[in-house]
Amino acid sequence: MEFIAELWLPIVVSAAFVFVVSSVIHMALPIHKSDHKKLDGEDAVRDALRAQGNPAGQYMFPSADSMKECGTPEMQAKFNEGPVGIMTILPNGTPAMGGMLLQWFAFSLVISTFAAYVAWFALGPGGAEAFRLTGTVAVLGYSTSSVHNSIWKGLSWGITFKFVIDGLIYGLTTGATFAWLWPAVA
Repeated sequence: MEFIAELWLPIVVSAAFVFVVSSVIHMALPIHKSDHKKLDGEDAVRDALRAQGNPAGQYMFPSADSMKECGTPEMQAKFNEGPVGIMTILPNGTPAMGGMLLQWFAFSLVISTFAAYVAWFALGPGGAEAFRLTGTVAVLGYSTSSVHNSIWKGLSWGITFKFVIDGLIYGLTTGATFAWLWPAVA
């Protein structure tokens, strides 16, 4: 755990910088304004879902209990009839932005810690390649985290591409912070 003692400052500062940069990207720039579409007949859909009483969670429809059932004529008819989708139901009430922002900062700390771990053992003090190595690890951590949503959950590749670009910016921010604060050889 020597790397934590040596690199705690760039870990925390890079996570803070990523937090600020992501806030600017999501609040000041219009890039993510079109990520979510409004559902036609939203009130009727909400009424129908509320009547079912499904708790918060992720749901797929139509949903089969097994892969074997997916192949039955009845399930195939449901898939062909549509709609087919994956839906997330959140707990009732206004979304708790404070908690989500705290989790985002914690996630950024985790990515910065992994970047620090890899770079410390590869470079040690005075690492001239701190930017390249920490930036690469951070880009991988931030950029690839949403790709599986396009592969498995039908998220638009256009939206995923925007998150990959965000991750590239966050990774470069992390790498630059580590290069700036990397400890010199004693």
